Parts: sequence; C-alpha cells; structure tokens
Amino acid sequence: MNMAMELFSRELNTSTPRNRTTACTDMNSHSSRSHLLVQIYGTMTNPEGKQFTSCITLVDLAGSERIAKSGVTGDRAKEAIAINKSLSALGDVINSRATKNSHTPYRNSTLTHLLQDSLGGDSKTLMLMQLNPCATHVEESMCSLQFGARVNAVEMVKK
Repeated sequence: MNMAMELFSRELNTSTPRNRTTACTDMNSHSSRSHLLVQIYGTMTNPEGKQFTSCITLVDLAGSERIAKSGVTGDRAKEAIAINKSLSALGDVINSRATKNSHTPYRNSTLTHLLQDSLGGDSKTLMLMQLNPCATHVEESMCSLQFGARVNAVEMVKK
C-alpha cells in the first residue's frame, strides 16, 4: 500500500501542474483557472468475503473572483464567470443541505454532480479555506469564512 501511495503521489505531483491552467490576474499572479478533483478508490475484502469500497476525494477549488477586481477580460473573464457559476452551484448545494431541503440541486453543475457522494449521505467531509491576510482582500476572506460556516452547518445523515 505504501508503494502504491508513493507512486500515486509522484504521478500527482508531476502530472497535475502540467494539466492545470493558471493565469496572472490583478489579484493573484498564479490564479487557478479550473478546479482540481482527484478520486482514490480502495477495495477491501473482510474474512467473510464481503467487499467494501471506499473513496477519498481531494478537491482544490479555483478561487472566486470578482471580475472588476481581478482585471480579467476576454477568455479569462469567461473562465472567471464559469468558475464563479460552479462555486455558486456548490453554495446552493451547501445551503440546501444545511437547511435540510427535500431537494438538493446536485445536477446544476458538473462540480456538484461529481461531489454528490462526498457532500451527502454518510460521507466524512473536511473543507480547508485559504484566506489572504491583506486588508485589501478582507471582503473575499469574509465571504470564504461565511461559506465555511455554512459548510459547518451541514449534518451528514447515514444512508
């Protein structure tokens, strides 16, 4: 298992930077222009022969950007709009889960559809937020903290 994880880690560290697009904006010199989602599946068989499958999903979300503040235009503006739209859909799913709505809009975005198993049922979810300590970014940091509070309000219910 350790050798498999080492090989996976090496592959992830070498292939991910090549496949991930970044661009310079007024807010970030290496702004991610896409989300990164990696799923690792493992299967175990107990002594009675019953198989169990688990999945670990690692996600690095592209940051939300206010187009006016980031200074992007053209294709970069279209990317920012798409990123913000998927993050908004994620926010809708989190709000729906936190308020225990009967319908959760997982299919409103490819991102939320892919994360459905991680955001619902008996999954364990951990979300880390990165905040910018600069006073000029306090508004964005506050939005991130508010989103984190909404995520924290979600109760996972065993299926």
